[in-house]
Amino acid sequence: MASFKNFTACLGFMLLLGVLARSDDQISFGEKIDSSWHDAHATFYGDIHGGQTMMGACGYGDLFQQGYGLQTAALSTALFNNGRTCGACYELKCVNDPQWCKKDAGTIKITATNLCPPNFGGLNAWCNPPQQHFDLSMPMFLTIAQYRAGIVPVKYRRILCSKEGGVRFDIHGNPYWMLVLVRNVGGSGEVTHVSIKGSRTGWIQMRRNWGQNWQTGAHLVGQSLSFLVTTSDSKRLYFDSVAGADWSFGQAYDGKINF
Repeated sequence: MASFKNFTACLGFMLLLGVLARSDDQISFGEKIDSSWHDAHATFYGDIHGGQTMMGACGYGDLFQQGYGLQTAALSTALFNNGRTCGACYELKCVNDPQWCKKDAGTIKITATNLCPPNFGGLNAWCNPPQQHFDLSMPMFLTIAQYRAGIVPVKYRRILCSKEGGVRFDIHGNPYWMLVLVRNVGGSGEVTHVSIKGSRTGWIQMRRNWGQNWQTGAHLVGQSLSFLVTTSDSKRLYFDSVAGADWSFGQAYDGKINF
């Protein structure tokens, strides 16, 4: 009888996790990322130093300061998915174009940090729906293709992100409205659900504002802050007391652990 009760309790707990793991109907309990190869095209933007790749649509700001560097790409509308794909990692290789693909170049690994906006004027409409397209930083493009190519066919697949250090939380706003940028996320890289808890509150579900910026109108000044983060493969991490009661707006806080 005891073993049956334990089994029932365990089953109920797993079902509860399955419910909690769902966010905006984007994920389900136990979902995995698709790591199969797909066809796309790639171009580049910005110069060799990557200046024009900063301050993108995912909200990461200075990609060097945030740890993403030049290993980044802007995604076409179909891949960007209204910002839900921000932080996802991809592996790409140049294919089927011996004139412009660099021989034995191998693959590159990048993080999605920006949107390649559609152009409905008819010219250079590579990022228009439903096309799968990567607008790479120039150094990443030159790793796999010749500069003069401009655009090349590629194969791509999703991979797990490997990040140094813990997940980081950048807190902005004012006492009546808080905006938190969640960055440096390992694993699937895509954050689908964020909850915040003050030392004097219960869990409060945050709403995606844009990219990987999450908002709440709860008054949390003077309370230590904890976070519960879910990624697109349904993994969840609890970040206890990330920011002490003396936290302030405009500061970044290290979650210490990562996916």
